Amino acid sequence: MILTIENHRESAHEGALETMFADRKAQFVDFFDWDVPVVDGRFEIDQFDTADAVYLVAVDEYGRHEASLRMLPSWQPHLLGQIFPHLCVGGVPTGPTTWESTRLCLPSRHGAGRRRILRNALISAMADFALARGIEHITGVIPDGFRREVLAMGWRAEPLGPALRIKGGPIGAFRIEVTPDVRERLSWTGTYAGALELAA
Repeated sequence: MILTIENHRESAHEGALETMFADRKAQFVDFFDWDVPVVDGRFEIDQFDTADAVYLVAVDEYGRHEASLRMLPSWQPHLLGQIFPHLCVGGVPTGPTTWESTRLCLPSRHGAGRRRILRNALISAMADFALARGIEHITGVIPDGFRREVLAMGWRAEPLGPALRIKGGPIGAFRIEVTPDVRERLSWTGTYAGALELAA
């Protein structure tokens, strides 16, 4: 199941959120060695994990985190605008119909096959979320190898500038155009996972 969690500090999905932040710490701090905040030595929670953030969270039958990503409105503080604006040659795209996708977390314990299934489920959920909310563009900053995958998924997408090498490897920014046929376009490459059960 994919949960859509808003205003997370008041959410009833405490188990999903706690295990999500713990898995984010394991992936981004322990594995990738990113210099990002850690709370109580267990949870990766940064300055953008505010009430404005929306989380798409895949959970198991016990309500525990399997994989997730975070959506941030571009008119509020967000990663690309505040930390990496220099990755965007023409300026950071912002506006009422532009959201940022960030913190894609796919724990290594799942293995490559399961991680790909979860990745496609989250990409599909993000496309559905964007269509439902009237979002026209999705931006983000990710490792450049994965950026090349994202740009090749079938939707209309473009790099926003060249990759930049940082600790942990090169990263780059991207923008996706959310067209009415985005589900069909993602289906061309086998990325769209079909109708998903979304629970608010």
